[in-house]
Amino acid sequence: MQLPVEAVTATALIEVVRISGLPTGRDDPYPGAVVAHWVGSEAVDALALIESLPGSEQHRCGFSPGWSVRAYDSSLELALFEAAFCFTCHEVRMQGPAVPPALATQFFDPGAPPAQSLLSLFRKTGS
Repeated sequence: MQLPVEAVTATALIEVVRISGLPTGRDDPYPGAVVAHWVGSEAVDALALIESLPGSEQHRCGFSPGWSVRAYDSSLELALFEAAFCFTCHEVRMQGPAVPPALATQFFDPGAPPAQSLLSLFRKTGS
């Protein structure tokens, strides 16, 4: 999976969100509870894990993401990007000022070991 390179380099903190619905507006963040903050090596490792997700074909489910990550730079003001993951339809939707249109919608293999590791991290933080 591709993440915006400059945003990855600038990321100082990642919020993990347990999504509770879909955004009301096109550029609004996904609603839900922030269940964890990853900084330092945790953030670096998480971004590397996300980047290692292998691609997949699209599967239709209506896009019902369960988890998202929001990446912030050191100002912690506006998220550089948010990536919402649907493990059913294999889709990741990214939004934010650092996301070029070509990266906004991507597909990943949820059964691959990196995806299962990411899902495990999400579940561990959300409990």
